[in-house]
Amino acid sequence: MNRINKISFFVLVAIVALFCDSCKPDEVDPPPPTIGDLEGINYSPTPYELPRLIDFPPMLIPEDNPMTQEGVQLGRMLFFDPILSIDSSMSCSSCHLAEKAFADGQRFSRGVQGGITDRSSMAIMNVGFKRHGLFWDGRSATLEDQALLPVEDEIELHEDWPNVVEKFKRHPDYPTKFRAAFGITDKSEITKELAGKAIAQFERTMIVGAGSRYYEIFVLNEDLPSDEEQNGFLMFTDGARGSLPDAQCFHCHAAPLFTDRDFRNNGLDSVADVADFKDYGRGRVTNFANDNGKFAAPTLWNIELTAPYMHDGRFQTLEEVIDHYASGGHWSPNRDPLMDSISLDAEQKAELVSFLKTLTDTSFINNPDFQSPF
Repeated sequence: MNRINKISFFVLVAIVALFCDSCKPDEVDPPPPTIGDLEGINYSPTPYELPRLIDFPPMLIPEDNPMTQEGVQLGRMLFFDPILSIDSSMSCSSCHLAEKAFADGQRFSRGVQGGITDRSSMAIMNVGFKRHGLFWDGRSATLEDQALLPVEDEIELHEDWPNVVEKFKRHPDYPTKFRAAFGITDKSEITKELAGKAIAQFERTMIVGAGSRYYEIFVLNEDLPSDEEQNGFLMFTDGARGSLPDAQCFHCHAAPLFTDRDFRNNGLDSVADVADFKDYGRGRVTNFANDNGKFAAPTLWNIELTAPYMHDGRFQTLEEVIDHYASGGHWSPNRDPLMDSISLDAEQKAELVSFLKTLTDTSFINNPDFQSPF
């Protein structure tokens, strides 16, 4: 092939290659990720009206988490769903049983992999009225924050929130439920914060008291107390009437919430120095030494159902609790100044227990809205 023919050949090959290349179909870019996959689902949240009990303070609802029926129902599902735990074997409700006023009746709770907590499970009642923090030590400022912590606690549910969120996204129902509650447009918008908001909404509905004998007698005046209940009431509130002593309970457990929502050292342990407490309690949160050994004063609503008592469940009966307070408790440098020995005979202690039992509200523990939806 001569030189001219070689050049013509290569030019022809180049032209053909260019022509063939131009004939290739356009390459198709991969489709963009689907967004707005929940937009077709109606979002029309229904406001949830909390019951208002006589004398109860108003419950403060965060502006960024208004109460809705859809939010409450989602929170109820999450509260009872073991999907929050590492092996889907336990839920929030595992340590908060309805029949125990949402405590668990154990001195210490057993976690998802057999570990034991170092404090007793707190009952969940009227928690929406808390003002100084949740848990025995008040380490969570809000219900929204409190709801998140048990999931990643190594003893309790021992899961990671990113894993839980992925489980929500894959779930056949939860994306729709999150859409209905919070208006998200895509399952990618599901977050642990939204889950915490939903659980907090559910917990705010758990208001106790209206179905109790106390409410019927001392608030609505629709019945009369027995002599034992009346004497117990007088000793509980202020005593000093006739021959009745003042049991001084009302200082920390005044109506209507039957808690002052504060933290106190109620003389459970005797230590020479506040640094010697085995459990620092509130002091671990505030880093203030004088708060060592202080714990939340729990509500006394349904106290008959929530044994054992105290943050470490050391007392099995109400009678043991009353004996402790009557003794004035053990001395320590920061023991609450209200702790003092009280002279109560056996009959008076029994009357005090009789009054405490008027705070039992079985309609609360049997409320179908607080039972598992599954």
